[in-house]
Amino acid sequence: MSTETALPPVDDDEPPVDTHRREPGWVRPFVVAAAVLVLLLVGATAGLLVARSDTSTLPVPAADSVDVGFAQDMTVHHQQAVQMAAWERDHTTDPDLHQLAYDIESTQTAQVGRMQGWLELWGAAGQPVGRPYMTWMAPDASHGMVMGSDGVATMPGMATAEDLRNLRAATGKQLDVLFLQLMLRHHEGGRSMLADAAQHASQPQVRNLAAQMLSSQSSEADYMKQLLAQRGAAPLPL
Repeated sequence: MSTETALPPVDDDEPPVDTHRREPGWVRPFVVAAAVLVLLLVGATAGLLVARSDTSTLPVPAADSVDVGFAQDMTVHHQQAVQMAAWERDHTTDPDLHQLAYDIESTQTAQVGRMQGWLELWGAAGQPVGRPYMTWMAPDASHGMVMGSDGVATMPGMATAEDLRNLRAATGKQLDVLFLQLMLRHHEGGRSMLADAAQHASQPQVRNLAAQMLSSQSSEADYMKQLLAQRGAAPLPL
């Protein structure tokens, strides 16, 4: 006698399963926003853990120190770069630009997390409060800028509100060119802060991170100049 179990009959009236069903339009933006939030939380948590191991045996920098001022100001500077890179990543159709934007977004998000971890351990505010930007910099013209106690209302290289509106309104090649121009100017504008912190910060970890940022952003700036030239466009003045 056969021990095989008979299969149930097939219901010819049952509708076929749609294996290509499209997800509702609200799902992808929700998933993207959730992923960005997770990335920020992971970056901040990792930054706090790294900072704890980095600075556990070092004296806490003063509120007006290079270390604190750099971490606060560069956080603000980086956050705008992350914002622009995320927009480009989600809207470009160029694979080279998509990869560049992703690299900038992920790298600078992690760096923000590290700097915020330091500030948390130092008992300092996450961003500058009650002072202009760049007041922590040495009054030295060797970086092409003279800062000091007066500071500035807007850090070099920062995109304006109009710049950001134009970026969001652009499409295709126009979007890619504008992103490259704004991000290149952004990178070049941050060089003076990176060079100053790499030289004058009291914490070796801060000096090392600033030097790493300066090196990587200089390489990215060179690459962006090449991409602009390939598209028949020129950099924006700083």
